[in-house]
Amino acid sequence: MEACMKKVNLLDAVNTVEGLYRYKKVADMNGNVLSVVQVENRVLNFHVHEKSDELFFVIDGAFELETKEGLTELHEGELAVVPKNTLHRPVVKNLTKFLMVELAGTLNKENSGVFYEEENVSDRRNSYHSIVNASFGF
Repeated sequence: MEACMKKVNLLDAVNTVEGLYRYKKVADMNGNVLSVVQVENRVLNFHVHEKSDELFFVIDGAFELETKEGLTELHEGELAVVPKNTLHRPVVKNLTKFLMVELAGTLNKENSGVFYEEENVSDRRNSYHSIVNASFGF
């Protein structure tokens, strides 16, 4: 049986997430999980991911990533990759909607806050062949 591709509109997917800090998986790819999440008024503790880089793509809103080098501000349509073993924390003041990409098993309550919850997409069959369709210009 050949796997089917799945098209995902990121804005539609993140707008269906019920509540803040709930990570909704939209796809799996090569051992990585692509999740959307809505965050507001949240500053996490500094933390490190020892096994994987972490990608933050801003679907809507803006936030800052803090590292020992300082703050990096990200706005709608921008992304940043935090290299593995980099001490970091997101600083979110206003409602911001993200796409997160990281190695499966990276996120948990210790590094994503006590409100961390995972919400699965209803049909994830063959989702490792998913494509993400969003208006980022490529």
